[in-house]
Amino acid sequence: MKIISWNVAGFRACLKKGFDEFFKEIDADIFCIQESKVLPEQFDYHPEGYYQYLNPAEKKGYSGTLVYTRIKPINITYGMGIEEHDHEGRIITMEFEKCYVITVYVPNVKRELTRLDYRMEWEDDFRKYLKKLEKNKPVVVCGDLNVAHEEIDLKNAKANRGNAGFTDEERAKFTELLDAGFIDTFRYFNPEKEQYSWWSYMGHAREKNIGWRIDYFVVSKSIINNVSNAMIYDEVQGSDHCPVRLDVEL
Repeated sequence: MKIISWNVAGFRACLKKGFDEFFKEIDADIFCIQESKVLPEQFDYHPEGYYQYLNPAEKKGYSGTLVYTRIKPINITYGMGIEEHDHEGRIITMEFEKCYVITVYVPNVKRELTRLDYRMEWEDDFRKYLKKLEKNKPVVVCGDLNVAHEEIDLKNAKANRGNAGFTDEERAKFTELLDAGFIDTFRYFNPEKEQYSWWSYMGHAREKNIGWRIDYFVVSKSIINNVSNAMIYDEVQGSDHCPVRLDVEL
């Protein structure tokens, strides 16, 4: 099963920047999108052979997740079932025969860290949500997790320590997720590789490859032997993020 995840920074904008070409070329079984920023009536992209599921934010032009899947899920849920967290369209959970596949767009703490306390609460609730699912079957989580976990995961680690996406608090929550029995698949296969999935629009960061790795595939430890590949398509344009991929046999 080939799964792609991509924060498109606005689906309608990305459709004008080569999304369709990449979608067709990559030929994924499941294609997960974050920061879709669309309502159902605002786009017309329905590739043949795929089921489509959209979880828009209540606030127009904000957040949102979208999924295209060739394999029809047994069940689909939106959000994590907690009222406080489920207004921004951040989670779609697909239940399949042998696993759950979850796409997630984790809240950004904002430049002044105004959402840091909320993010800590969100992280704890999301981890509990995943562990609850895992009691039933293994979990594959993909998306923009809005954190660079270790210094190797961003270009200028020392200068960015304490900034949004690289606070000690956010990094510690990611460590807690791994300690709870999940594996960062890219780092598992590439323990020393410096490769990024997001670049600021400022200062020609992408041209200079001054980036961050904040887009992940995280899986239950029990299925890591079923994973054969985890990679980053850092050459693909169309967003300030690039797509990431997982190949898993389930």
